[in-house]
Amino acid sequence: MARRGLRERLLYFALVPAIVVAVLVLGGFALRTTLRIEKRRQETVIAATISLADERVDRLDKFLVAEDNVVLAHVELDKLLSLRSRWLQTAARETPTVRAILVLDADHADHDVLAFASRREDAREDDTFRRLLVQKLIRQMNFDGNVEELRHLHATIEGQSLLVSYWQRTYAGRRYLVVAWHDVPRIVHDLMRRLYDDLGGNSHMNVVDGEGKLVYGPPIKEGGFTVGKKFPTTLYLWSVQVALATADALGEEVERQRLIELGLIASSGAVAIAGIVIVVVASVRERRLAALRSDFVANVSHELKTPLALVRMFGELLLGERVQTPEKKRQYLEIIVSESERLTALIDNVLDFAKVERGKAGYEFEQGSLGEVVPRAVDVYRYRAEREGVAVNVDVQSGLPDAMIDPRAIELAVINLLDNALKYAKEGGRVDLRVERRGKFIAIQVTDHGPGISVEEQARIFERFVRGKNAGAKQVRGSGIGLALVQHIAESHGGDVTVRSPVTPDGKGSAFTLTIPAGLAAARPAQEAEAPSAIDRHPRESE
Repeated sequence: MARRGLRERLLYFALVPAIVVAVLVLGGFALRTTLRIEKRRQETVIAATISLADERVDRLDKFLVAEDNVVLAHVELDKLLSLRSRWLQTAARETPTVRAILVLDADHADHDVLAFASRREDAREDDTFRRLLVQKLIRQMNFDGNVEELRHLHATIEGQSLLVSYWQRTYAGRRYLVVAWHDVPRIVHDLMRRLYDDLGGNSHMNVVDGEGKLVYGPPIKEGGFTVGKKFPTTLYLWSVQVALATADALGEEVERQRLIELGLIASSGAVAIAGIVIVVVASVRERRLAALRSDFVANVSHELKTPLALVRMFGELLLGERVQTPEKKRQYLEIIVSESERLTALIDNVLDFAKVERGKAGYEFEQGSLGEVVPRAVDVYRYRAEREGVAVNVDVQSGLPDAMIDPRAIELAVINLLDNALKYAKEGGRVDLRVERRGKFIAIQVTDHGPGISVEEQARIFERFVRGKNAGAKQVRGSGIGLALVQHIAESHGGDVTVRSPVTPDGKGSAFTLTIPAGLAAARPAQEAEAPSAIDRHPRESE
């Protein structure tokens, strides 16, 4: 048996840490999976936003490049004089953002303008642009590599944004520079509105310059799902900023889902840990209860053996007529009666407690007066009290109402309270018992003037099998079930039992108060009984 118990304890102490480790490992894996899923969701949103931004910048670039190809088709180097008339016929339809077309002499150092076609009537602004082109813009153009390919120059001069498309062409041994001047305000106000506003309400978009100043569109609230993309070939100093309209909701959903999953992980871990704690606590309590039961059996065995031995010994003395004087004979008979009473009370307590443990404790409630029941219980113990030199003072308030009670159970409760006082506090010399009405309840208070109950022991005094330190120190006999029975009886009557200690200024004495509802309302089972709000109620404390 010892080896089996040792094996069970080793298994227990090995299993609990293993469960803890398993819970932590599973929680770690679940947390890592949750974080990975969240990261993938974010990556999916960002990828979708980048794809939309690419599509938007690409759409504008392709439109402008298509216009440039139309311009190049109209420029015939052998027919420069008719350039304006040919281009203006379809300019509004095919090249709506091109304001003017220029053909310059690339071989001449001054880059003379050989042909000029404009859609505007403002000749002064056209002249300003021609000078600006010859004096400044040409210097910024890139003529490296394949000079005949289409190129763009996007520049900001004196706070004005300019966009020109240019090519080099060779004809009859001469080099020409073809320039298309784009109307940037028209691109912003007309083209961007037409190209971008037809994409629906699934996204927020704007265009900003290199300094972050807003060029087109509404401001976008900065967030983790906003993507900026520069125009690759045309308006390359500007950027498109895109944020999915559903990104905020998706971000909130991701955060909400993450919190839910983390909450589930935390809850599962808490439940598992709580389960382990409950198992550990239950195991500890079970072992402690087993120890208490073992002590209970030993105490009850001793309690039964001692009075039986005394009864047998003195009975044999009387039977053998070895008692010489009537006084001795009477003394032995008194001892036999006293020990028989003690034995009867103990057996009654054990039997009643066994019924409580099995859930079969039954009470026969009837209309009765506590003012009559309590004195009867006192009379049972009065002889013992007088023999042990303890005065029992009973004070029953007059005019007490009747109550629904089980007289035998009430007597048993009062006897147990008196027995408790006589065993632990008989050196006080007096026990006071008072029955009085307190609001809707009738209170039975048993007060002793003994050493009192320590605060450390008060929390467990009504637990089964629990005995106070004074029991061991003073070698007081008892089973540890008397006060547990008192509590069950009180709650079965719809009342309660409390303890208060100390009761005197010098720190001594204890007062046990049993309360029963006044009136003829039916008493309820112990598990449904409500505790009264008695005037003298205190936290349950142990002896």
